Amino acid sequence: MNDLIVALGLVLALEGTLYALAPGGMKSMMRAALETPDQTLRTAGLVALVLGVLLVWFVRG
Repeated sequence: MNDLIVALGLVLALEGTLYALAPGGMKSMMRAALETPDQTLRTAGLVALVLGVLLVWFVRG
């Protein structure tokens, strides 16, 4: 459970950093995401999911 909380904290820290340093860029990215087809977003999400699981699997063994 500690690892999950740490992971969530890291996600919040990274997202917060992006919004703090480049709010305009984040707004542009959100606009682009709204115009992107659902299937493209779904595919990108699945790729990110697989890469994340593989990364944790390799690091944690």
